[in-house]
Order: sequence, then structure tokens, then C-alpha cells
Amino acid sequence: MPKLPVILNPSAHSEKGRRSADVIRGLSDRIEVVESHSFDEARQIAVEAASRGCPAVAAAGGDGTVNAVIAGLAGSDTALGVFPTGTMNLFARELGLPMGDLAGCWRVIEGGATKEVDLFRAGGGIFVQIAGVGFDAQIIEETTWESKKRFGPLSYLMSALSVAGQRAPRLTVIPEGGGAVEGAFVLIGNGSLYGPAFRVFRNASNDDGMLEVLVFERQSHVDIIRYLSGITLGKVEKMKDVTYLRAPALRVESELPVPVEVDGELSGTTPVEFRPTARRLGVFVPGGEGEA
Repeated sequence: MPKLPVILNPSAHSEKGRRSADVIRGLSDRIEVVESHSFDEARQIAVEAASRGCPAVAAAGGDGTVNAVIAGLAGSDTALGVFPTGTMNLFARELGLPMGDLAGCWRVIEGGATKEVDLFRAGGGIFVQIAGVGFDAQIIEETTWESKKRFGPLSYLMSALSVAGQRAPRLTVIPEGGGAVEGAFVLIGNGSLYGPAFRVFRNASNDDGMLEVLVFERQSHVDIIRYLSGITLGKVEKMKDVTYLRAPALRVESELPVPVEVDGELSGTTPVEFRPTARRLGVFVPGGEGEA
């Protein structure tokens, strides 16, 4: 059997990153850990592995590392495995991978069961789980690595409080096959999970060719608290100042440039179009015969 390249983000040389690398190396002599130190490097390693005809490549890190590897594998026949060692790990949770169990994730890959999932382009980026224009992209823009290392997921809440106090942009969302909608910020889901594993897009399926879209009218501190309450109660799409859409593609415009994020990584500014890629991506999921 060929070796499995595992593209690992060592978390800026953190102790946790080194421990994860050692654990993954020790799982099997069929694993070849390849460290990357930037988004572009991880993507290029994935591109080269796919071009060599590797049947599978794995990403070890958070959603940003997974996104970089997916960007390198997009359009190829190479399947993706995931070792969730990052902060949020939304895509791994969406797939039902065993969180905090790297050996279990290896058994999923060994099991050999795969699922084809949709990929969408947003400007120059690709995403498989979540994208946003405005508020959440601004949060990512303001959340430093030092803050994430010190406070973990709480660092995003701290940035959210800061961004909510700023003047909200006005966005125009133009879904394919529907009328335009205006709002302060937009969340776009290919999967159902967002933030600290909230099931925001309750009807989302990452293999149905459709995007779930939430357009939020306001962005004050009070409004953000209301929206979070709606999210936790599973009723956000029914709020009177939230518009829920389903579309195979859409465009978001604004008078001034507004940041865009895909899978937790900044990806340019508006105007931006969200459209499916030509091919889906095969991903290892629980259910294979080799699992314990």
C-alpha cells in the first residue's frame, strides 16, 4: 500500500502541534507527515501529491489547513482524510469524525469509506463548510494568532464584541434564480455547522449542490445577542430581520469593499460570487470495514 501524505500545520511551532505530529507519525508506518508553514505551502504540497497520482492525502490541523489541502486537491481523483487538531474543526465534526481521537481518525481512513462532497468557489478561494461576508469575516480579520493561542475559541467572541460596535456595511445579496436582498452581513453554508459547532443551517447537506444563505439585517451588540439566541434555539431563520435563502450560486455586492471568509480563511473582498466547482471531492468518513 502507498504511504499516506499527512499535511500538518504545526501551529506555528507550538507544543501542541509538535505533540500532534508525534502522535500521527506513531499511528502507522504507512503515514508520511509533511509539515507546512503557510496556506500556500500546504496547498502546493497537496497539488504535487495529487499530480503524482496519490490515491489519498490527509490534512492535520484546523479548518484553515483543511481548506488549504482541499484547494490543492480540487478537481483531482485524490481523496481527503482529516485529522482534526485545530481550534474549531467544523468540517471534521460535520463528517462525524471522532474528535480528540487521532487513532480513530486513522481507522476511518483505513476503513476506506468515502463520500463525495460539494465544493464552492468564492472569488479566489474554495470552501467546503462555511463562508461569510461582513461580520464574521471581520471577526477573523481582527483575531490574531496570539489571541487564539491564549484564549482559544473565546478569542473569536472577544473580536465579535469589538466588530459589533462598528458601523455595519450594507450588502446586496443576489441569489441565482431569485430577487436581491439587502442586509448588514451574510452567512453561507454548504454544511450545517458554524462557530463553536452551532447547527446554524439546519437544512444544509454538503452533497445536494445547494447553498444555505442567511442575510442578517442589523449588526449592533443587541442584535448580535438576539441572533445568537436564535441560533442556539434553532430558530434564527424564522427571525423577522433575518432572510433565509437556498440557491445553487449567488453574488454579494457592496458600495465599499467588505471582507470575505471561506472556512475561516480570509478570501478577498466584495464583490464576490459563490459558485460550485466542476467536480466534487471524495472524503473519508466513518463507516468503512476497517474501523474498530
